[in-house]
Amino acid sequence: MISPQDLLWVAWYAAVAAAAVAAAGLGLLHLWRDRSVAVQLAVVGAATVLATVSGVVVISLMMLINRHDLTVVLAVVTAAGAVAMAVSVLLGRRLVRSARTLVEAVRAAEFRRPDARLPAELAELSRELDAAYARLRDSEASRRELVAWVSHDLRTPLAGLRAMAEALEDGVVDDAATAHRYHGRMRVEVERLAELVDDLFELSRIHAGALRLSERRVGLADLVAEAVAGAEPLARAKGVRISGDVAGGLPVRVDAAEFGRALRNLVVNAIRHTPSDGTVRIVGEARDGRALVSVADACGGIPEEDLPRVFDVAFRGEAARTPGGGGGLGLAIARGIVEAHAGEIGVANSGPGCRFEVALPLLA
Repeated sequence: MISPQDLLWVAWYAAVAAAAVAAAGLGLLHLWRDRSVAVQLAVVGAATVLATVSGVVVISLMMLINRHDLTVVLAVVTAAGAVAMAVSVLLGRRLVRSARTLVEAVRAAEFRRPDARLPAELAELSRELDAAYARLRDSEASRRELVAWVSHDLRTPLAGLRAMAEALEDGVVDDAATAHRYHGRMRVEVERLAELVDDLFELSRIHAGALRLSERRVGLADLVAEAVAGAEPLARAKGVRISGDVAGGLPVRVDAAEFGRALRNLVVNAIRHTPSDGTVRIVGEARDGRALVSVADACGGIPEEDLPRVFDVAFRGEAARTPGGGGGLGLAIARGIVEAHAGEIGVANSGPGCRFEVALPLLA
């Protein structure tokens, strides 16, 4: 029977031999770290087998067994090692085939998740790629829609400006009253173009992550009052009633200019889609430790299938697709500004119209 001391020496020499083989294997893996997974798995399998063989050889020599027994032991270990190597190679080839299948799907004109069964990690990567490509398709569709609507909104006022400028230049308009009316109309169209360019610039800053906020403690009631006052002329011209009601003591930390713009966009959008004699109501309250601002209109509601797209760039409902309806950027800008303040924005049908709701952290 082997003594504990001899057993420790045997374990020590076997560990040293296996560690030497493992170190060589790790060195090869480092040198071949950019090689195929199949090659690296083959190295791992070979290192495992050789480490086992080296330990067995050391133990056999230390135990001074005869040549016949040593040959038998080495034959058994070699056979087991060959099987382990074969399994490693087969596993590597399977991983390589799965990876190539995924690469071919990515290189295709349109990515589609492979039908083949993939290892769990590659299957998860495939799902993430599918979701990423879906977002890219949506983004591309949104970009094309934006280009189409911006082109339309630029072409219409530019055509009017050109016609009025040519009329004035050619002397077609010779009475002062008509010339004054033309000049006034040209100013209005220029203001529309300036607003559209300003919206595009703001949206590009939001998407580029270049929106810089100068946050300070502000009363929500003051922000709502400014939004209502700014939209009052538009509401009066359309015959829409507008009111604001905010509970006192609702301090929030925001960039007053940027967040005020988001509120104005929501209010102006509500007024544009509310018929004459309708009402737009802005309410501010505290709920669940957050400051909530809701803008309710009387637009008649939004189709359920359109609700998820309301804040998409350049999205407009069918009723809004008319000249003068805006560039379709206001709600997208509002969402970008609210999210930049770590807030949330949503929309739901409610009563005679819909209700947009903004939630912000409420300061103590």
